[in-house]
Amino acid sequence: MRFDVITLFPELFAPFLASGVTRRAYASGQVDVQLWNPRDHAQGNYRRVDDRPFGGGPGMVMMAEPLAQCLAAIRAARDESVDARAPVVLFSPIGQTLNHAAVERWSASTGAVLLCGRYEGIDQRFIDLHVDVQMSLGDFVLSGGEIAAMALIDAVARLQPGVLNDEGSHQFDSFNPALDGLLDCPHYTRPEEWAGKAVPAPLMSGHHLQIERWRRDQRLAITARHRPDLIGIAREAGLLGPADEAVLARLG
Repeated sequence: MRFDVITLFPELFAPFLASGVTRRAYASGQVDVQLWNPRDHAQGNYRRVDDRPFGGGPGMVMMAEPLAQCLAAIRAARDESVDARAPVVLFSPIGQTLNHAAVERWSASTGAVLLCGRYEGIDQRFIDLHVDVQMSLGDFVLSGGEIAAMALIDAVARLQPGVLNDEGSHQFDSFNPALDGLLDCPHYTRPEEWAGKAVPAPLMSGHHLQIERWRRDQRLAITARHRPDLIGIAREAGLLGPADEAVLARLG
């Protein structure tokens, strides 16, 4: 899997790629991340990549030509055929919000070209000609697309085989189909009592079925409290059994 990232600030990615559990994916090349600065493909002594917007207004706009030249260099480096080109992803407020299902789809792909916008935005002509997918992290605005690109890469990297210490750990993440799309339950570790609070008794019972029922009940309760929409989705999909519905009924 290869991600080519177009960014004016490639230095932001250095600590990200060298830290945390997912660094194994990058160090091994299991997830290959290549950084491209459009300034390297700009013309003139000042290597300009932005200019004032037509029609006036605040801020600057990223120019189409340096981005097009940068993308052409990426295409050549990837040695792609026309029919097998990696999609160009732009992180933008108008894009669909990234979620677990989308991350799973990307994790099974061969990668993408990730375009990190800056300033007031990117010349629309480049977007119209070259961008295949627009993606958002939510209803807020960042200074640039780099954080969003890191979020996608990290989420995809941790799903690759062998990246996490426990092969099955990501299957118990919130939103995962293995949990029927529910939020995860609380977790506890040693000591058994801390600040006057004890670990819930079912977790200390050693009874596997009792522990799993407690965890399931907690997932239902937390999801119903914080994301009731996910309960509705699970119910419509036929993923909630009678015991689940009894728990939800007791919650009111």
